[in-house]
This record gives sequence, structure tokens and C-alpha cells, in this order.
Amino acid sequence: MEKKTFGGQCGECTSCGKCDRLLEQKRPAPKEEKVQTPTMEQDTTKLYTFLIYSENVPGLLSQITAVFTRRQVNIESLNVCASSTPGAHKYTVTAYCDEPMARILTAQVEKRIEVLQAHFYTDDELFINETALFKLSTPVMLKNPDVGRMIRFHNARIIEVNSTYSVVEITGITNDILSLFDTLKMMDCVLQFVRSGRICITKSRVEHLDEYLAVREAKRQAKK
Repeated sequence: MEKKTFGGQCGECTSCGKCDRLLEQKRPAPKEEKVQTPTMEQDTTKLYTFLIYSENVPGLLSQITAVFTRRQVNIESLNVCASSTPGAHKYTVTAYCDEPMARILTAQVEKRIEVLQAHFYTDDELFINETALFKLSTPVMLKNPDVGRMIRFHNARIIEVNSTYSVVEITGITNDILSLFDTLKMMDCVLQFVRSGRICITKSRVEHLDEYLAVREAKRQAKK
């Protein structure tokens, strides 16, 4: 009598499928691969205001703007006026960048011979003001009473009215001015809009330039 042999990995059968089930139970479950999501670097860019004091000499404005241009930093606004210190002019420049770049820009501007002093500030370190003018359609204003409500809500004032257009003036911080502009734009009544550059003063007790000039004068007197 021919001896029957048993196949399969368990030695019991060849076709019941038991071996495959046993192997599946013994095989370790595959480890779940953790998908690492790339972490985005924190955006440290913010709006900085640069206050630059210089002697009143021609050609300095182009030198200051060139410092920003070479480092591909876009100037958002620029205002130049005489400062409270006799013979000194004040440049107010705003630009979006990070703090290291703000320090580099300030240092490069101060290297100009005619520049007396330069500093950079964030908005919470300054008292800020801007002025804007709106030319609005008078027929739309008369038709839509919400236009007048928004003007009063933002503490703006109407300085000119005729049958064609009205001129509205607002003075305040940038966000308030842009908020009024966006609101009036949605009402489809804005014919023209213009906004001045930023003017600001620091929250410190004294002007930094006056301190610098006092120290420089004391050193000059000491050398005599």
C-alpha cells in the first residue's frame, strides 16, 4: 500500500488553505509610515518705519532709496520734510521686511556722510498719522444714504460739494483710511483717491537726534 504523504507547510494538507492563514497571523503587521508634513517657516516680515535725519543737501534722496532698491526691499511710502532741529531734514520711509534686514538697511543708510542719524521702528513705538482725499460722486451720495453714514462713522469731513462730485478728507491711521476706501469702493461712488505719506513721532520723551547732536557737540568742545 502506497504511503500517503502530506504536503503544505504545516504537514497536514496541501489544499485546505490553512497554511496561508497561519502565515498571515504570524506575519507582523506593517508599520505605518509617518508622513512628515513640511513645516513652514514663520513669516517675520512686518511693516517698519525708518526715520532718517540728514543735512539738507541735494541728491541724498536718491542715495537713500538706492539702499532699499539694492536689497530688493520695496518702499511703501516716503515723506520728506524739515525737522524740528534747525538745518536737519527728516525722511520717513516705510517698508515691509524682517528685523535683520531692517538693521542692515539702517546701518547702510547711516554710512552716508550727509546722514546724521537713522532708526527703525514698529507701529506700536510711534504716533502715526496720514491724510487722504476722496472725490465721490454726488448723485450716488444722494441716492445712497449709507455713503454719508460711513463718512461720519470714520470721522471724515466733506470739504467740497457740487452737483457732480464731493470731496472728503480724512486724517488718521492707515487702517482707518483703507477701511473707509474699501467701504466706499463697494458702494461704487469713488471717483478719485489719494493718500499722503506717513508722518510720525516717537513715543520717547526726547528726540533722539537732539541727544545725538548734544553728545557730538560735547565731544567737539572737549577736543578744544
